[in-house]
Amino acid sequence: MEQLKTLFLLVFMSVVFVFVGFALAGSGGAMMALLLAGGMNFYAYYFSDKQVLSHYDAQLIEATHPIYDKVARLTQKANLPMPKVYIINDGVPNAFATGRNPNNAAIAVTNGLLKVLNPDEIEAVLAHELSHVKHYDILVGTVAASIAGAIAWVASMVQFGNSNRNSNPIVMILLMLLLPIAATIIQLSISRSREYMADEGAAKLVGDPSHLQNALLRIENYAQNYALHNAKPQDAHMFIINPLKGVDFKSLFSTHPSTDERIRRLEALKYKM
Repeated sequence: MEQLKTLFLLVFMSVVFVFVGFALAGSGGAMMALLLAGGMNFYAYYFSDKQVLSHYDAQLIEATHPIYDKVARLTQKANLPMPKVYIINDGVPNAFATGRNPNNAAIAVTNGLLKVLNPDEIEAVLAHELSHVKHYDILVGTVAASIAGAIAWVASMVQFGNSNRNSNPIVMILLMLLLPIAATIIQLSISRSREYMADEGAAKLVGDPSHLQNALLRIENYAQNYALHNAKPQDAHMFIINPLKGVDFKSLFSTHPSTDERIRRLEALKYKM
C-alpha cells in the first residue's frame, strides 16, 4: 500500500510540473517540465531522506552513544535491520524516521527529547519510529516531504510567470489557486491512521502504553510553546508530534491526529493487553 501511495505522489508531481510548464511556455515548457519532474522523482525516491536529515543538521552517532544501545535492543526485538541513528541539536523534544525501506532507514531524535523524557518514554518514542519503519511509512512520508517542497517551488515559478506578459492571466490565477490545494493533497495523502498504528506497535513493543502516553503529552506541551528550529510545513508530518509552534492539532487538515485521541486509544489498548 505504501509503495502505491509513493507511486501516486510521484505521478502527481509529474502531472503538476508538466501542466505548469505548459502554462508558462507551451509545449516546449511542458517537455522541459517533464524532464525536470523525472529527475526530481529519482531524487525524491533515493535522496530525499538525506535532504531531510541535512536540513535539520542531524549528526550521525556511533555505537558508543547511550541512545544507540536502546535502538539496537528495540530493533532486535522488532526483528528489523539496525537503522542509522541521528541526533538533532535542538532543545525542543521531537523525533522522526526516514528512508525508503527498513534496510535504508534512519531515526533522528532531538537533544531536547533526550533531556525532557525519562528512559522509558524515550524508549517508547524510539519504538514508535521503528514501527513506522516496519510498516514502510517512512517511504511515503519522506517522498511526500520532498514533493511538497517541490510543489512550493512550483508555486514560486507561477508567481514569476504571472508577471510575464506572455502568460495567460486566467491560467496563472487558476494555478495560484490550485497549487495550494495540490500541496494540501500531498499532506493529506499521509494517512493519520499510520500514527495510530505506530502508537499501537510501539506500545506492544515496549509492553506498556503508559510510557508513550506520557511521552506524547510532554512533547506536545513543548510543541504548543516552542517551534523546532528550521521546521517546515512540508515535512511536519514526519515527526511524532507536529513541530510547528501553536499548530491546531485538532484541525481537519492537520497532518497529525489529535494527541488527546492518541492517548485515549492507548488507554483502551491497556485493557486489551
